[in-house]
Amino acid sequence: MSDLSILILCGRSPRHLYIANKLCQAGKPIAIVQETGTSWTLKKVLKLLKPSVFYAKASRWVRDRKRYTGNKEEAFFFAEQTAKLDRPELVVNVPHINHPDVLKLAAESQADVIAVFGTSLIKGDLLKMGKHGIINLHGGLSPHYRGADCTFWALHNGEPDQVGCTLHFINEGIDTGKLIAYISPEVKATDDELTLFWRAVKDSAEIYAELMDKFENNISLGQLQTEKGALYQVKDRKLEHEQKLDQLIKDGLLEKHTLPARVRWF
Repeated sequence: MSDLSILILCGRSPRHLYIANKLCQAGKPIAIVQETGTSWTLKKVLKLLKPSVFYAKASRWVRDRKRYTGNKEEAFFFAEQTAKLDRPELVVNVPHINHPDVLKLAAESQADVIAVFGTSLIKGDLLKMGKHGIINLHGGLSPHYRGADCTFWALHNGEPDQVGCTLHFINEGIDTGKLIAYISPEVKATDDELTLFWRAVKDSAEIYAELMDKFENNISLGQLQTEKGALYQVKDRKLEHEQKLDQLIKDGLLEKHTLPARVRWF
């Protein structure tokens, strides 16, 4: 455990709570900031009412409800226990991650590290905060897989070796900041998209915690991303893509590409 103060910005799903708990154990947590998503504007409402946008969001909601039935994610990360934060008293709720209250908290706390996982896109002066910087855990290997559903796209493209997570410094782009580490999970023949994604996140929790010790020991980290790579958006994933991946897995994609767990520091 390091003596670094950590401001944690994260989502609310079991995987996010798991990472937050590991970070709380890795240093001295200041607060755990979570978005409520209750900040609605006329512009947002009008965008949501567009038929194409509404259909895309509704389709994703239905698909995710089917995939996540039975609390599978909670069981993966918390076994028999209920998914919960170890330090619930540290929770600070905000309408969105770029709310002035978050910037104020970061400025007043003077956190050594701002650690991010599962928030919306961070913008503005918050990017300049944190003695050691503001760090993100991204669910893909940047720059080749940036944005959303990166485990899905790596498998869809026949590249199980490209499944994994990236720890990186956050800049103004989407998953384009300096690389800190790649965390690639073990790939088993019996896996699917979700188990691979969850295993990558679970493995990443240990590396995220280890990063705090490296910062405390002033180990220099960070390598520029020299390639543009590919940026995937939620709207890119369609039924025909899911059908293709289903067929690839039935045809033995993962049986042909079993791999051990791997970590690469930059």
